Amino acid sequence: MHQERKHLTIVHYLERAERIVLSLIAIVLVVLALLLLVNSVIGMGSWVWATVTNNADTLAKPEISPIGILDGVLLVMMTMEIVYTVTLSLQSHKLVAEPFLIIGIIAAIRRTLVITAESTRLESNPAAFQSTLLELGLLSFIVGVMAISIWVIRRSNKFVTDQDEEELKDE
Repeated sequence: MHQERKHLTIVHYLERAERIVLSLIAIVLVVLALLLLVNSVIGMGSWVWATVTNNADTLAKPEISPIGILDGVLLVMMTMEIVYTVTLSLQSHKLVAEPFLIIGIIAAIRRTLVITAESTRLESNPAAFQSTLLELGLLSFIVGVMAISIWVIRRSNKFVTDQDEEELKDE
């Protein structure tokens, strides 16, 4: 009996520590997402101003190009999806696979958009262009696999009842 009570106390403190760490991670990710978003907005403003004033030096910077801005905004989306996943984990006390798959899809789409936008520079280099096409094909395949995985998870969740989950926890 004493051993069991000691075990429950340890588990209780570990669960609290987990909640604290996950909460801190979520806070850091939200701050990071806000900083990235502010950076993208400033970059967009700089790009618009440089376009209006025809400032070639500023327009040459890749981080404030429309591609760089899109890349930053998609990174913010991924970061917020991770925050959502951490929040789900805090609420449900279980690790859910679907949000991670969604993060993977967003990351693959982000990379695909960046590659596609930058591919016009690679037309003169056939080897680089061919490797870019291969990467695009692999990214498309990955997005398809992750989308099918989400579909399978959602479909399989229809067949699992709350009673089944409780039985799994008891084992």
